[in-house]
Amino acid sequence: MERRWPRSKIDVPVRAVIHKPDRTLIRDGRGMEISEGGMCLLMDAELGLGDEVEVEFTPPYSGKPIRVRSEVRSRTGYRYGVEFNPEGRSEVARLRQMLNPFEDAKLS
Repeated sequence: MERRWPRSKIDVPVRAVIHKPDRTLIRDGRGMEISEGGMCLLMDAELGLGDEVEVEFTPPYSGKPIRVRSEVRSRTGYRYGVEFNPEGRSEVARLRQMLNPFEDAKLS
């Protein structure tokens, strides 16, 4: 399958803010892959396809968390593929560059 965005392997802590009709849940997990369009999350939560999740992660050396609204697009066990909402993609691109600074050099 051809992907819309190149992916980078990562292993970073993430926090998911899950809004349910009757409550808001916060779950910690791990980010396993990232692209400008989405992220693969591993976390102990029961989410369905189409559920909205705010994914929060803190870039190294920044201290200021990035929170991006996203939607669950795939699930295998407790491994979720989420697609970021378009307004958060520039922040994600910045984080991806910080996590993998040599990626641009590999592409040229």
